Amino acid sequence: MSKATIYRVSGPVVTVENLDARMYDLVRIGEEKLVGEVIKIFGNKTVVQVYEETYGIKPGEPVENTGNPLSVNLGPGLLKSIYDGTQRPLPELQKMLGDFIERGATASSLDEKKKWKFSPSVKKGDSVSEGDIIGVVQETETIKHKVLVPPRIKGKVNEISEGSYTINEYICELDSEEKIKLSHKWPVRKARPYLKKLRPEIPLITGQRILDTFFPIAKGGTAAIPGGFGTGKTVTQHQLSRWADADVILFIGCGERGNEMTEVLEDFPKLIDPRTGKPLMERTVLIANTSNMPVAAREASVYTGMTIAEYFRDMGYDVSLMADSTSRWAEAMREISSRLEEMPGEEGYPAYLAARLSQFYERAGRVVCLGKDQRIGSVSAIGAVSPPGGDFSEPVTQNTLRVVKVFWALDTRLANRRHFPSINWLNSYSLYLKTLEEWFAKNVGGNFGAYVERAMALLQKEAQLQEIVQLVGSDALPEKDRMILEVARILREGYLQQNAYHDIDTYCSLKKQFGMLRTLLEFYDLSMAALDNEIAIEDVVDLKSKTKIIQLRYSKEDDFEKDLKKVIDEMRDEFKNLAKRTKEVAI
Repeated sequence: MSKATIYRVSGPVVTVENLDARMYDLVRIGEEKLVGEVIKIFGNKTVVQVYEETYGIKPGEPVENTGNPLSVNLGPGLLKSIYDGTQRPLPELQKMLGDFIERGATASSLDEKKKWKFSPSVKKGDSVSEGDIIGVVQETETIKHKVLVPPRIKGKVNEISEGSYTINEYICELDSEEKIKLSHKWPVRKARPYLKKLRPEIPLITGQRILDTFFPIAKGGTAAIPGGFGTGKTVTQHQLSRWADADVILFIGCGERGNEMTEVLEDFPKLIDPRTGKPLMERTVLIANTSNMPVAAREASVYTGMTIAEYFRDMGYDVSLMADSTSRWAEAMREISSRLEEMPGEEGYPAYLAARLSQFYERAGRVVCLGKDQRIGSVSAIGAVSPPGGDFSEPVTQNTLRVVKVFWALDTRLANRRHFPSINWLNSYSLYLKTLEEWFAKNVGGNFGAYVERAMALLQKEAQLQEIVQLVGSDALPEKDRMILEVARILREGYLQQNAYHDIDTYCSLKKQFGMLRTLLEFYDLSMAALDNEIAIEDVVDLKSKTKIIQLRYSKEDDFEKDLKKVIDEMRDEFKNLAKRTKEVAI
């Protein structure tokens, strides 16, 4: 058979002739052996998307097939790592080549020299099958790496022993002649298997009031954060990474600007994990694929991140995956699709855009993992979307909304008013509210759901009244409507707004959220009762306790109960004094 050579080059898309390959096989292109992936086969021609810049390569250069799909190496050493979209370790490449990575440069994704202390949890003669835990490695101070029997492998243990091993040394031998190492490879485009998918009944607590109270996401759930430039997508995802009650964090910088990704890479190693007091990187994996990196690697990066997330899920961990942003991923698909001369869909995106987005988000979920001990793990997928000009009607946002269950709509007008997080409470929604209602009633407060409904009704009523205010002014409104506007303002400024850079306000526990919301609604009820008793609205608005309700957001978690009681007592006393004073005047 003729030797495989380059036939045509069109940016990152290279056509090869006489290549014996299957779909999604990895191939080496040209003299520099650039890595690419087979994406189309017709006749004796094979189309390859190359993960690196293709300038300088020419027709006639040799091509070789590796015979394997794009896969990630899964094992100890993943945590604290920073990878590019194809799992090349960026810090290692920097040590080898400096700040500018040469084409074709490769390095092992996991440290092949480091020895890990392995403690077996099975013994000779035990039967094991796919997904079983055969031992543990203390990967970081906060996370135990559970060594799993890779999928499709089973048998009786012939040999296993405690000791220190590299990722390439065998730690266990089965009677089926299979040998197990600390690491194994898995193709990124194939979802890892599990036993059963569970209903999303437990919330992913984020410590962000507007999210936890009004638009919660479940563990194993999916959410989208669309918003225009400067609305706070990245900061919101940083907050979720830091405070969400997940065991492992996967952050994928997919096509973001270099300076934004640099900020992430510099900030994350400095962040302290509030759960353990250790660096947050101890339970984080970062994937950096900036907008100036090759477009094809950007398309692969989300699959790489999802596969690593599924691996930790299979150990029984709750994983939170942040993709920033899926719009750049879609743009990469659009560019490759146009070079393949495929029929374009809406706004030039490929016709399979919706299918690819669905495939990605469907891999999230809370599952019963494979293995005897019936572990439960989850992957919660939260994708930022960057619609041009903040237009939510564009294809990526609309196709994402068809798949995800939570929509956190960032609003440019709120951001311009310095209201952060700039999530528009009228446009956002969560389809998990009903399924999580029982959990909130049991773990937070039986009437928490009713409080949330009342607060949302207040915000909706405020929006209606604002339209009238713009026409005739607030003074023309009845006193009760003016009171609704005032209470809604307290709700917005004291509850919905949250300062990510404030030591205390950056995180708010559910206990604190419940206390603040209950107090605010009690203020509303007392205010309406006061107006019914002919107390002047100006007297109610001037109460000192109103300001103190707003300031509860800055109360420390340990002092909150004491501070809350003090505010409630003061508020009730003020309303009693108002009623007493009004009675005396009437007499």
